[in-house]
Amino acid sequence: MAWQRVGLVVAGDHAEALADALEAHGAVATEINDADAGTPEEDAVFGEPGADSPLWRRCRVSALFPADAALDAAVAESLATSGIPTLDAASIDRLEDADWVALTQRQFTPIRAGARLWIVPTWHETPDPGAVNVVLDPGAAFGTGSHPTTRLCLGWLERVVRGGETVLDYGCGSGILAIAAMKLGAAGALAVDVDPLALEAARYNAQRNAVVLAVHDARDPLPGLARITVANILANPLRMLAPVIAAHTVPGGHIALSGILEEQAEGVIDAYAPFAHLEVAEREAGWVLVAGKRHG
Repeated sequence: MAWQRVGLVVAGDHAEALADALEAHGAVATEINDADAGTPEEDAVFGEPGADSPLWRRCRVSALFPADAALDAAVAESLATSGIPTLDAASIDRLEDADWVALTQRQFTPIRAGARLWIVPTWHETPDPGAVNVVLDPGAAFGTGSHPTTRLCLGWLERVVRGGETVLDYGCGSGILAIAAMKLGAAGALAVDVDPLALEAARYNAQRNAVVLAVHDARDPLPGLARITVANILANPLRMLAPVIAAHTVPGGHIALSGILEEQAEGVIDAYAPFAHLEVAEREAGWVLVAGKRHG
């Protein structure tokens, strides 16, 4: 079976209503994402305790329809009944039915992330059995080792973890950074995220790698302090989280932050200045990692 997919960009406060309208007119599934993700206009959103997470300023609403659906009519009726204006022209593509598992697996191959560190999908053989191999099944959570920010963080961890440290991975996604820290010799790692799917993926991946992670919901109080803290999120939540991340890092402890575009680095460094001395440590493909130590 084949499918049709339509993408519509609308104001964030209209996105959920449009998704509902599209489903009412035949969409079998809908998804809402930041229309400006990965650009300088990205509008980072982070769930706060006791509050509903807002949507992005500009949202892309994607809807999946059967191949034989009258797509133009369904979209027109959805927009008319909801009274929602679009901000950009609609995008339409066709998805052929396929072995989605095999298709996804072909997209992820082993990735060398440092001098000793490899990220190996669960369906691949390890290229170097003698290396530090993190076996990963990302599931629905971010963190496969393929994104520049993940590689920047992994390379930093390989240089900083000497053995015996406690590590905080804030915004853990698949758990890749916390697991890598444990396999590099950390004594313990706390993997924190607001997304239940990420927490589930982190637990599963920890088991696959035979390491013990403390997996924790970010909406609950965090236990203890870390000698090494790493957070690969986005610039806006990183700025907002500066007091939290600093408070859970021991004085003199290491902090590394990524998910930051080059032009956003100064703002993130300024946000942490009361708590830590950070500077741009690495760059890749327009992204940076800022790192340093919490004030003693």
